[in-house]
Amino acid sequence: MESIWENNAPRVHFDTLKGNKSTNVLIVGGGIAGILCAYKLKNAGIDCLLVEATELCGGITKNTTAKITLQHGLIYDKMIKRFGEAKARLYAEAQNRAIKKYSRLCENIDCDYERQDNYVYSLIDQKKIEKEVAALTRLGVKAELSDARELPFSVAGAVRVKDQAQFHPLKFLYSTAKDLPIYEHTKVVELMPHKAKTNHGEITYKKLIIATHFPMLNKHGLYPLKLYQHRSYVIVLKGAHNVDGMYVDESNTGLSFRSYGDLLLLGGGGHRTGKQGGCWQELENFAKKYYKNAEIVGKWATQDCMTLDDIPYIGQYSKSTPDVFVATGFNKWGMTNAMVAADILCDLVQGKRSPYAAVFDPSRSVLRPRLALNAFESTVGLLTPTAPRCPHLGCALKYNKAEHTWDCPCHGSRFTENGELIDNPATDDHQSIQ
Repeated sequence: MESIWENNAPRVHFDTLKGNKSTNVLIVGGGIAGILCAYKLKNAGIDCLLVEATELCGGITKNTTAKITLQHGLIYDKMIKRFGEAKARLYAEAQNRAIKKYSRLCENIDCDYERQDNYVYSLIDQKKIEKEVAALTRLGVKAELSDARELPFSVAGAVRVKDQAQFHPLKFLYSTAKDLPIYEHTKVVELMPHKAKTNHGEITYKKLIIATHFPMLNKHGLYPLKLYQHRSYVIVLKGAHNVDGMYVDESNTGLSFRSYGDLLLLGGGGHRTGKQGGCWQELENFAKKYYKNAEIVGKWATQDCMTLDDIPYIGQYSKSTPDVFVATGFNKWGMTNAMVAADILCDLVQGKRSPYAAVFDPSRSVLRPRLALNAFESTVGLLTPTAPRCPHLGCALKYNKAEHTWDCPCHGSRFTENGELIDNPATDDHQSIQ
């Protein structure tokens, strides 16, 4: 099922790489993070090249709800307690810089950019909301309590931050990408130090940025333990009461709301990939209760990489790979975090210091409670005596009845009923699925 963004954006097309190339910076992955990295590097005068295995924005990027906000759930009170006020302030500052950069870029791009207030609400816990408002205020962010009356149900409270934004992501990215050095249908099949083999030739590079959603190098960085993937669902309603602003539940399994023209985008039904969840049925049931006269005119699903501590991994891939860099684990907030990644990585590949690099350093401590859960899920997946198994690291796949796919509960790879690869970290089709 296609997202509404795919229906009305003029696509751009790029050649397939044929033969060998050399570049200073090779970017692997043509989603929002890769495109913004290429854009930033090119404008800095850095020789770069981006390769995408399929088509530009053909993965997770096309399925976003495209909210541009520094509010990534109720994270700032927790962040201050875990890491201190200075680190939390840098995180918020990096997000705010990203919002301002979108504002400037979108002045010259027809991408339905709109300023909107953003709300994070809680159904049951007003104290959580009050603590988050206090935390944001300490960090210099103007936040206020709200009752979120635009929603069709009552809430315990909401945190409101003004002057955030929403847009049409593919209109923005296709316009941004049109003059960049990009090769589509160019799959990296093997990575070696300073050389990448593709299905059509070899690329030599000095620096490498891996922007493939889930990192593709298993030997370095412990990413299969540091990340898990989370699915969530969207339905598009026509004839529903549109909301003024953008809304999201503070719970990972809660609902999300935003309008696009005369349409309402309702998101939710989330669950860890490979597990059971509410899926589209939960959203459809909600719509029947609260938007009785609305018509469902579209639906799709997406998948997000989640980190151990709610902060993305942006920076040097691992301590043993000084010329390899990564952007991953955006925790459902890829719009601002992709822009943050482009800023940080553009500095790092040039040997410059970034004031934000330490906050997002992929080599930071992994001693977080979620590590044990990730390790447990991987162990169960490996020991479960069933077929088919994921070609990534051998975990048992689970059938997803809602989407008619085979999903990996360990690391989030997904396949069609015929075994065709949908989502990474697996890199090839599954030959044994019938």
